Amino acid sequence: MAEEKTQVNDINRSLYDFRYEESDKDFYRMESGLSEDIIKKISEEKDDPQWMREFRLKSLKIYNQMKEPEWGPDIAGLDIANISSYVRPKTKMSGKWEDVPDDIKNTFEKLGIPEAERASLAGVGAQYDSELVYHNVQSEVAKQGVVYLGFEEALKSPEWGPMVQKYFMTLVKPNDHKFAALHGAAWSGGSFVYVPKGTKLSFPLQSYFRLNAKGAGQFEHTLIIVDEGADLHFIEGCSAPKHNVANLHAGCVELFVKKGAHLRYSTIENWSKNMYNLNTKRARVEEGATIEWVSGSFGSHISYLYPESDLVGNKARAEFTGVTFAGEGQNLDTGAKMLHLAPNTSSVINTKSISKSGGISTYRSAVYIGKMAEGSKASVSCQSLMLDSKSRSDTIPAMTVLTDKADVGHEAKIGRISSDAIFYLMSRGVPEEEARAMIVSGFASPVSKELPLEYAVEMNNLIRLEMKGTL
Repeated sequence: MAEEKTQVNDINRSLYDFRYEESDKDFYRMESGLSEDIIKKISEEKDDPQWMREFRLKSLKIYNQMKEPEWGPDIAGLDIANISSYVRPKTKMSGKWEDVPDDIKNTFEKLGIPEAERASLAGVGAQYDSELVYHNVQSEVAKQGVVYLGFEEALKSPEWGPMVQKYFMTLVKPNDHKFAALHGAAWSGGSFVYVPKGTKLSFPLQSYFRLNAKGAGQFEHTLIIVDEGADLHFIEGCSAPKHNVANLHAGCVELFVKKGAHLRYSTIENWSKNMYNLNTKRARVEEGATIEWVSGSFGSHISYLYPESDLVGNKARAEFTGVTFAGEGQNLDTGAKMLHLAPNTSSVINTKSISKSGGISTYRSAVYIGKMAEGSKASVSCQSLMLDSKSRSDTIPAMTVLTDKADVGHEAKIGRISSDAIFYLMSRGVPEEEARAMIVSGFASPVSKELPLEYAVEMNNLIRLEMKGTL
């Protein structure tokens, strides 16, 4: 009988860890580092409009002037001088799956993208390294007037270019922090979505980001505008194979949810454990509108990720539901921000963090209720589960309330996996490893139940994969 594998390093992670070797024939790679010449080359490579070229260079100046963030995990192992900001396959973006090069096609086939598209998605954009390689929107969605384009296609479009210029990096500004400035300088790829007034999509749109290249950065930009009374579910997936050098992800997501509109933004993030994930996500929510964030974070060596909701209209609402799983060699600093800037606004944060094998999970949140936000309500619940004595979990909530006419609640709970529960399940014939996975899956279920079926299955598979080696 084969010996059961008990170390994380022994587990076959081939679904995500496979990779294709980069060749000069098939890939173009910008030299490593970050300089004015490199940013100009990226801009020339993309044939940016003049305003964007100027924006990139201004962002680079801001980047060079700013210090690295001091609040989160140490990122001394990330050296921008060793990161290539732009790597692209030598292929044009295609709307036909059969036209995508075989190695890239095989990557996304293994990850289930075409299958997911056929099964339940209204549109898919697939990015490989720095560029979108495939994009398709179902005809009935296009007939509804929904616009779903690769970001650069929208940027250069006579029809949508002015809208891109109006909204681009107005929510997340380059001077917000050093890696927002980096994004403003080096961004590449991403998605643009516009949902017209009153349009309600019954199926989600999806983008998937794959970083195959070694020692590279990925800086995709996602801009979504959901107009008045419209409804959209957008799903973001991302993964990368493991390399023995640092990779960087510094994407940016800007969401504009207009009066009475509804947007759900779901993410399953499974970067490899050599990845520095320094992503910035923000939503502007107008009167009577709702943003729902659903987030599963399983990968990265280090993460800084705190989606922010700016509630700027009367009765605007925001919900954040997230689960973070930190295993060996991972330090994941995640949470959410809620800014109540108008009366009668409401927010709910519900997070679960899991740590094992020495992993570190930090929940960090900020709730701000301004003087104008009378009648607002905010609720924060964060629960942490440590699976062994080597792991660590911290909770760092911050609340600023500038009006007496608000209702604010906070609950935090930190604990270890129950040996009684394990014993009970084992007494019913469940093997110990499976018992642990069942308990963790149950702990994380508030997130998985909010995801479409195939993504909930993927999340539960990731949990079971991470549970290997905990005996």
